[in-house]
Amino acid sequence: MPVITCIEDLRLLAQRRVPRMFYDYADSGSWTEATYRANQGDFERIKLRQRVAVNLEGRSLATTMIGQPVAMPVAIAPTGLTGMQHADGEILGALAAEKFGIPFTLSTMSICSIEDIAAYTQAPFWFQLYWMRDREFMQALIERARAARCSALVLTLDLQVLGQRHKDLKNGLTAPPRPTLANLVNLATKPRWCLGMLRTRRHGFGNLIGHAKGVSDMTSLGAWTKEQFDPKLDWSDVAWIKQQWGGKLILKGIMDAEDARLAADSGADALVVSNHGGRQLDGAPSSIAALPAIADAVGQDIEVWMDGGIRSGQDVLKAVALGARGTMIGRAFLYGLGAMGEAGVTKALELIANELDITMAFTGHTDIRTVDRGVLLPGTY
Repeated sequence: MPVITCIEDLRLLAQRRVPRMFYDYADSGSWTEATYRANQGDFERIKLRQRVAVNLEGRSLATTMIGQPVAMPVAIAPTGLTGMQHADGEILGALAAEKFGIPFTLSTMSICSIEDIAAYTQAPFWFQLYWMRDREFMQALIERARAARCSALVLTLDLQVLGQRHKDLKNGLTAPPRPTLANLVNLATKPRWCLGMLRTRRHGFGNLIGHAKGVSDMTSLGAWTKEQFDPKLDWSDVAWIKQQWGGKLILKGIMDAEDARLAADSGADALVVSNHGGRQLDGAPSSIAALPAIADAVGQDIEVWMDGGIRSGQDVLKAVALGARGTMIGRAFLYGLGAMGEAGVTKALELIANELDITMAFTGHTDIRTVDRGVLLPGTY
């Protein structure tokens, strides 16, 4: 086993262990992937102010996200097909998050179901929902999330239409993978993954199969998904979701200050500055570039979080400095999961927490709640 010292080590290990179509699904963007690359690259341009001769004892990363205590200002983002990165992936991710003390968000497009996560964990988790044409099915998902003790609903706003992701098209992405010659050859090089999949019964979309009308098996899922994402989503629909749910509501996919104001006025509890990991509108700015203006515009009225490009604790610190009350990680989580299952997710969280703690100390702070733009070098953000 190689020595793991950073998220990049986990990425390289995941790339070796996860079948190509599922690794590419996680680690790619739409069209030219310019926004996908900018999400990470723009963090690197932001420089930190090193401070010295400050008492650094008693450091704390603990804070809250929508009133929920968290060990650090990080939550695991909703990611589709997580159970194809590693067998029972969503369950393993939720267990790692629970033990670490941060929130886990389950995607509608997960392999493990809402009920699976509730059966294996004690801590309340969050559930992510898309706006779909079948309102009855959406209501049923909300009721299932409520029955599973989910403590927040995450409504994703930036997937009314699907961005073109070239790698998924070229790989013929399906879950489970079709038994084509190319897929079989690739799977033959991933024995750990295959063995894990043989040991689990969870190979399809657990929240959909047997629950959504007309989705009794995998052959009908693709057509259903294409038909169900509803391009007519507007702010009145957000109000409907809020009314149906009645609990904590998080709006994900905000990239513009005008939309941020509408999100704040909707009565939601938090918004996530996110461009869907560069998987939707290629050519949009990075999430970290969009964050400051949105935090300045509505940060006093709603919790502002950010998602996209976070690969280290330093990135988390920079996001917090620019106004984020919390952050979400997707790919960093998936790399750990694909590399080593639950242990890999735990490792990813440990790496981020350690980097965040040390970097915070070098900038002269001992409490994450006191970090502001003063830790950043002017002119670099």
